[in-house]
Amino acid sequence: MIQLILAQASGAAPADWVLFFGHFHPLIVHLPIGFLLIAGLLELDRLTRRNSVSSHTITLILFWSAVSATMACIAGYMLSQGGGYEADTLDTHKWEGIGVAVFAWLAWAVKSENLGRIIPFAQLLYLPALGFSLALLLAAGHLGGNLTHGSDYLTQYMPSPLRTLAGVPPKAPVFKAEPITDVNQAMVYQQIVNPILQTRCVQCHNAQKSKGGLRMDTPDMLKKGYEDGPVFVAGKATASELIKVCLLPEDDDHHMPPKGKTQLKESQIALLTWWIDQGAPFNRKVSELTVNEAIRPVLASLTGGGPVDAGGAAVASRPDGPAPESPVLTMKVPAANPAVMEELKKAGLLVLPLSKEKNQLEVSAVNARNFNDAQAALLPKVSNQLVWLKLGDTNISDAALAQIAKLKNLQKLHLEQTKVTDAGLKQLKGLANLEYLNLYGTAVTDAGLADLVALKNLKTVYLWQTKVTEQGLTTLRKNRPDLDVISGINEQEVAAFNKASSAETKEEEPKKN
Repeated sequence: MIQLILAQASGAAPADWVLFFGHFHPLIVHLPIGFLLIAGLLELDRLTRRNSVSSHTITLILFWSAVSATMACIAGYMLSQGGGYEADTLDTHKWEGIGVAVFAWLAWAVKSENLGRIIPFAQLLYLPALGFSLALLLAAGHLGGNLTHGSDYLTQYMPSPLRTLAGVPPKAPVFKAEPITDVNQAMVYQQIVNPILQTRCVQCHNAQKSKGGLRMDTPDMLKKGYEDGPVFVAGKATASELIKVCLLPEDDDHHMPPKGKTQLKESQIALLTWWIDQGAPFNRKVSELTVNEAIRPVLASLTGGGPVDAGGAAVASRPDGPAPESPVLTMKVPAANPAVMEELKKAGLLVLPLSKEKNQLEVSAVNARNFNDAQAALLPKVSNQLVWLKLGDTNISDAALAQIAKLKNLQKLHLEQTKVTDAGLKQLKGLANLEYLNLYGTAVTDAGLADLVALKNLKTVYLWQTKVTEQGLTTLRKNRPDLDVISGINEQEVAAFNKASSAETKEEEPKKN
């Protein structure tokens, strides 16, 4: 068994059984604490009051103190193989724990008179050994608490007068997020991202406690990452550990924040995802980034004000959504079934209220890129409430549009960069309330445009990088002069976009030495 434990020190990932038994350390460690304190109190009582405490009783207590301390050391070592602890504190805690076990064994050996048969005057070692074991027990317990809760756990709420007497530094100011009055002018990291990290992550990832070697209390530490590498990949939220661990099931050991802690809201995950996809800038305003359809209502909710457009500019404030002229946004519908809402969330979808008073919903797959045709069968379960649907860059195809066609109150539909074709568009003819349709990057051709003409309430359609020709666009505009057809951007805009993206990447990329 010892050889198997030592094998973990070679750098290989610890086996499951090692971590399993290691997790018993917090339970086992209470045994030597109790046994040693009882032994110490009995000896103190015997010395001060001359009470006749059975020597055999104290010997038995010391024996189990030594045994349980040894077991705690082994389990503690196993637990440490999982990582996530501050190295210096862990090393000191380890040797203090070993010291407790060694001196407990020495005290037992003297008290039981086993050592006296070998070493003359061994009895003189008894009280010092017991005293050292108790002193180390207190020290090891303190550091164990620091490893688990942070070095300021005991002093975090210490009143100022006691701090002064004890020489403890003044209490760190409580984090207060800067109020956002104009979301377009808000600094994305400082006013939007950092408050999320401070309230959900920093309690376990700070200067005093850096689980996994990760600190999230400052931009520099966040860029540095953790012991296994960067915590985010600028421009790629789905490849970033910061997002991955938040999307794991709550019962998963790697889910963050851990089960039992206050969890991130879906809107907060959406904001972190958007920030990383925008290159994870630390010194940009909302107005300097691209505000996509998925994040627009979330940003608007930060001030309680109106939404922002794709360029970050404010649009008129609307209490119930972005288009009050739309009949579907002015009617009240029954509240969605909570069980159905939970099903959607388990599929990885974000479910956000567009209007709490009218029970309308937005469903987004911004964090569910693997969403597929089979899962689309969940959508009609909220056909009354679903007003905005965002399935861009997912695995859906024409088969999913048969389910989407049942969403009678759908006003906005994002299908960009999916496998949707002309055949799928034929199924959307019955969406009488559809006003916005994004088909960017799909295989739609001129043939599919004829079906768009039949959508009488359609106001905006995105057809950039599709297989639609100029002739097809001309025909569509002729048949529907009221339709805003967005088919691309000019070369100057492309060059400006590429130049800005390149400059931001160079500015935000961590320096590598």
